Amino acid sequence: MKSMTGFGRGAVSNENFAVAVEIKTVNNRFLDLNLRLSNELQSLEANIKKLIQSRLSRGRVDVFVNYERTGEIVYELNRPLISGYISALKQMQEEFNLTGEPDFNYIARLPNALQPKVEDLSEEFAGAIETAVNLALDELEQMREVEGESLKKDLENLLAEIESHLPKIEAESANVADEYAQRLKKRLENFLSKNDSQIEIDQARLAQEVAYLADKSDIAEEITRLKSHIEQYRGIMQDEKEVGKRLDFLTQELNREANTIASKTNNLIVKESALQIKSAIEKIREQVQNVE
Repeated sequence: MKSMTGFGRGAVSNENFAVAVEIKTVNNRFLDLNLRLSNELQSLEANIKKLIQSRLSRGRVDVFVNYERTGEIVYELNRPLISGYISALKQMQEEFNLTGEPDFNYIARLPNALQPKVEDLSEEFAGAIETAVNLALDELEQMREVEGESLKKDLENLLAEIESHLPKIEAESANVADEYAQRLKKRLENFLSKNDSQIEIDQARLAQEVAYLADKSDIAEEITRLKSHIEQYRGIMQDEKEVGKRLDFLTQELNREANTIASKTNNLIVKESALQIKSAIEKIREQVQNVE
């Protein structure tokens, strides 16, 4: 199990260039890639995305590629700019009857008069960038694994907290039928006493009503499913791929069972325990949002 939060950096250099790649990831329901590449590196975008997609499945991924050419740089003349500038100077000279010649040093300092020659990316340079991306992904995944272990411990503690409330719920659920019988009998007796009625309570009919209400409020099935979901949770946390989506679904199922338990009975101990379980589930939901 891995976290979606992390940072990794990879660098490659030789006598001709130095390349550094930084990758930062945060939470996202899907894989959202954001590459910041110069125009010169646009041809590598598809390959870089494939590398990342082969290693990561979820999260917002920001990729920064920085490079510096350390070898000899060849410059090109910006001929249209220089030609236009000289033509304008000659026109100025003729129109205003000026003397003198254009200053070579001044022309050479014109912005963009000299530009580094744009060359096709060499295989060596492209390979160095891919290597730097893989190194950054290695470091990123190490950090995400460490964060994932921390998340796993937190989730395990929360699951144990949920389990700690189940014995109380199970113990109280066994008394539901008796509670209903006593409550229903007391209501009938109060009703009959207020009306001075001499009608005797039909114990068989009372037992039927209690059995019916007890069956409606039976939470044994919900408790069993809750335990099953917890075991599934622990199993999924041991996996490495597509963990977050499955845990997110199971969290919804845990919450559904807790809601049903709370709604099926008026037993205060059961309701209080169910609320404690729901509180732990909400903490689980927050933690799962950061699981890949």
